[in-house]
Amino acid sequence: MAVAQSKSKSALKSKRRARIRSKIFGTRERPRLSVFRSNQGIYAQLIDDIEGHTLVAADSRHVEPGENRVETSRKVGELVAEKALQEDIEAVVFDRGGNTYHGRVAALADGARSGGLKL
Repeated sequence: MAVAQSKSKSALKSKRRARIRSKIFGTRERPRLSVFRSNQGIYAQLIDDIEGHTLVAADSRHVEPGENRVETSRKVGELVAEKALQEDIEAVVFDRGGNTYHGRVAALADGARSGGLKL
């Protein structure tokens, strides 16, 4: 009988990320809103997967810090929405990057929605 091997957290996250990316794709009209979350900050960018270009980017280093990291994430979402609307982008495909849709990732999505983007 074979013994099951446990996988590391990073291996499981990579597997989730690949599964999500196999299902979503960004175009110029509806780019992919990719989210990267680290312990220090949160980063968001709108990507045209056909051309392989980043159209808009925003991160927590370029906004005023909120009371906590969740509030800062909401501000990043609002900033990326503001920049996207300047580029005539109104709708995006949300790529949570293997993270659970909770906390900072959900706050960024809510901020983008309140800024005028359709997710």
